[in-house]
Amino acid sequence: MFWESELNTPLLWCLVETKSCSTPRTKLPTPALGSCGERTAVQEPDWASVTLGVFVCQGCSLLHRGIPHISRVKSVQQEIWDASEVELMAAMGNEPAKAKYEQKVPAFYYRPKHTDCKLLREQWIRARYERNEFEFIEKQEPYSAGYREGFLWKRGRDNGQFLSRKFILSEREGALKYFNKQDARDPKAVMKIETLNATFQPAKIGNPYGLQITYLRDNSTRNIFVYHSDSKEMVDWFNAIRAARFHYLQVAFPGASDEELVPKLTRSFMKEGFMEKTGPKHTEGFKKRWFTMDDRRLMYFKDPLDAYARGEVFIGSKENSYTVLPGLPPSTQGYHWNHGITIVTPDRKFLFACETEAEQRDWIAAFQRVINRPMRPQEYAVEAHFKHKP
Repeated sequence: MFWESELNTPLLWCLVETKSCSTPRTKLPTPALGSCGERTAVQEPDWASVTLGVFVCQGCSLLHRGIPHISRVKSVQQEIWDASEVELMAAMGNEPAKAKYEQKVPAFYYRPKHTDCKLLREQWIRARYERNEFEFIEKQEPYSAGYREGFLWKRGRDNGQFLSRKFILSEREGALKYFNKQDARDPKAVMKIETLNATFQPAKIGNPYGLQITYLRDNSTRNIFVYHSDSKEMVDWFNAIRAARFHYLQVAFPGASDEELVPKLTRSFMKEGFMEKTGPKHTEGFKKRWFTMDDRRLMYFKDPLDAYARGEVFIGSKENSYTVLPGLPPSTQGYHWNHGITIVTPDRKFLFACETEAEQRDWIAAFQRVINRPMRPQEYAVEAHFKHKP
């Protein structure tokens, strides 16, 4: 017996011994390579949820196992299938499942990629199938109401301890605020939605739900590191920030489409890691620093969890005389790592050294991607007012 699907996608042939089907060779419809039902993977979707009717990759199958009351997964090629299970897969499939479970996904809601942390991928799956957030708009209130208030564990700037702090996000006020004391009337910091960014950093922060929030203060980047013990709470905060950014940009750029605005809501850093650097005279000894490449801002810190950067370098475009070169000038001394990088700007040269050749290649590639991209009008204003701290 063969089970066909209406999906206009390639078919994967597999040998399945079904308990109720006399024919051992069963034809299961599956999406093409890289079409995991969660849209998070580039792997072949060789697993399936036989209760939800979706094909997923191995990584997402592990997350589906976390909701056994909702989803039961099987290997497409290595497990025994009942004819009824094959029939369900033929009747459903990834595209019909998407139409059902993603009816009302807000434009600002973050759809994770396969490279994102486990927290984002897991909560995306739970939001779709366990909580049905995208079928019932009222379930989206925690991140779409325009106002959010709650407590997060925040890392102290000086002592490094995480303490509970009250946070308030208000679209009406155009800001995210936090308070050092529960009954405090005045906030410790006010972060304008205009410059706000958030990115999950579990490894850096040392917590699986760790979120790094950045904003500009006097044209310099300020970092705040927070987490919450509840995974859904943390992802709700993240999407609430994205919603606030989305609504702000809709007002700031009234003619822009959702497709144009969504990539600007939050961003992951292009690259992070340790390099050595020397000062502007190139005669000082090289010092090991943590570097973060955030779009055109290259920031360096003594410690990855520092609140403020020791310095920031603006990386412009090749049309504006910015260049990245492998190696260091022949007369350079004082470095410990042998894989150098020179960034040439209209004003000076910046010298860095990487520990390995692979790191050197990765950093040069990151710099080159930025330099090859023409500068936008607003970036000229950033360049003009940029403050570099030697």
